[in-house]
Amino acid sequence: MKQLLMLISILISTALFYFNGPASWSDEYAVRGIDVSHYQENIDWNKVAKQQVDFVFVKATEGNTLNDKLFCDNWEAIKAEGMHRGAYHFYRANVSPEQQALNFIRNVKMEAGDLPPVLDVETLDGSGKIQLLAGVITWLYMVEIAYGVKPVIYTNQKFYNTYLAGQFDDYPLWIARYNGIRQPSLADGRKWEFWQRRDTGKLDGIAGAVDMNVFQGSKKDLEALCMPEISSRP
Repeated sequence: MKQLLMLISILISTALFYFNGPASWSDEYAVRGIDVSHYQENIDWNKVAKQQVDFVFVKATEGNTLNDKLFCDNWEAIKAEGMHRGAYHFYRANVSPEQQALNFIRNVKMEAGDLPPVLDVETLDGSGKIQLLAGVITWLYMVEIAYGVKPVIYTNQKFYNTYLAGQFDDYPLWIARYNGIRQPSLADGRKWEFWQRRDTGKLDGIAGAVDMNVFQGSKKDLEALCMPEISSRP
């Protein structure tokens, strides 16, 4: 009995490492990344960069006034370590979309090689679908004009299928579905570019859990999605 319990314990520990550690990326996807905010506190980006991390999305702003307190530190450190970086805005549907777009634009200076801006939209905040969609369109349009590239839309599978399906066909998608095995299934049949597979990943250099993502494409495809040189922008 003691041997059986020990074997079960080993199997559980192995499974937890697989699903919580870098292995949860799986070999199926060659391009891998994480996303962070101040919740991860101070990160040793040198250690992170040595663990097959190709890209990092970092929270920049939320609503019309909030700025992530560690954004600037993370933003510069990610670039210094040679990883592709992207910035995201957490959208509040009951706050002026114009002011939210301006909050992001004022605080995020992007360069060639950075990933497109990201709109994180996953809550109604008491608003209805029409108000949500109208506000999202406004934010996307203003940010696209400011940076010369179409932003990425981030949300979870359920929220997308309920509120966003069929609405933003021209914008790249980053979808959260936390099973690590079955990829996102979208109601309108669209394909995703980024998949947030797990929110319990573990990496050296990050004290707590971190979201783990994969990109559906090659490293060359990821680079093609990035911000172009200013002279080549439309």
